[in-house]
Amino acid sequence: MRTWLKIADGIDRMNRRVGASVKWLILAMTVISALNAISRKAFSLSSNAFLEAQWYLFAAVFLLAAGYTLQRNAHVRIDLVSSRLSVRTRLWVELAATCLFLFPFAVLVTVSGWSFFADSVANREVSLNSGGLIVWPVKLLIPVGFGLLILQGAAQAIKAAAALRGELPAEVVFATPGEAATPADASRR
Repeated sequence: MRTWLKIADGIDRMNRRVGASVKWLILAMTVISALNAISRKAFSLSSNAFLEAQWYLFAAVFLLAAGYTLQRNAHVRIDLVSSRLSVRTRLWVELAATCLFLFPFAVLVTVSGWSFFADSVANREVSLNSGGLIVWPVKLLIPVGFGLLILQGAAQAIKAAAALRGELPAEVVFATPGEAATPADASRR
């Protein structure tokens, strides 16, 4: 189980780095939005490329940070139900939901997203808007983002299994931002 926990810790570190990097895209999105608004109002200049760049950056933030969001336990959950369950039952629900719902859906979207991206590259797809951008980079975000989500789901499943075996505190699985979220964080406490 130690090897699996090391793998989970590596996935956690990777998604933390991605999450830390992606937050800068929000700043870029804001700057582009402000520049577009200023150029439109002050100079009567508008750019579809600027608008699409904002959309692309939003898609990047949303898709690439999905694994990080799962790791930080920030996805929407039905706390009304889960808060009434024992810790052990919550761990079993976490493990089962990850295996039965997250993995099949994320794999389906990853596979479909890859063919969506490949078709876009093969057809040299560009935006239908005048002055728009090429489309394949934003379509690549779909399989990459869901791939990161699959990896983080695997890390969460490993941590839940370790917690069920008593090898890891359950708080690591149900951590919220600021708490121990990885096996390495728990061992440092």
